[in-house]
Amino acid sequence: MPDASFVGRAFPAAESYQVGREKVREFARAVGEKAAVCHDVAAARAAGHPDVVAPPTFTAAFTMPLIEQVLRDPEFGWDYAHMVHGDQSITMQRPIYAGDELAVTVHVEDLSTRAGSHRLNLRSEIVDASGAPVATTRLLLVTAAEAT
Repeated sequence: MPDASFVGRAFPAAESYQVGREKVREFARAVGEKAAVCHDVAAARAAGHPDVVAPPTFTAAFTMPLIEQVLRDPEFGWDYAHMVHGDQSITMQRPIYAGDELAVTVHVEDLSTRAGSHRLNLRSEIVDASGAPVATTRLLLVTAAEAT
């Protein structure tokens, strides 16, 4: 059984994430995003953005490594090997731009066991260098209760 005392804990990233222009372009290509604002600085600026715009799912590029640290913590006891992705949402307060310096805090919101499965709800709060909210991601992960 995963350690229920982790519910309510917050795990801030040790350092901020600097959003690189080429990382945004590479990610946009990888997910098939063809919008010019994601690839071309001039197009992004013409649309009123300071630099290229990251697709919303770009948040996974820098939140998932932090989430994985929580999941793989031996004290937590999460069965990572038998985990499946149950649900995910991303709420953007503003677009993510190349050049942003972002800080992430992962929150363990809920842990429950039902129908033979452990269900874990995580929330990641993403803020810019000034502390202003940029995005909130929510993730539901499921693993078999019998496997742990």
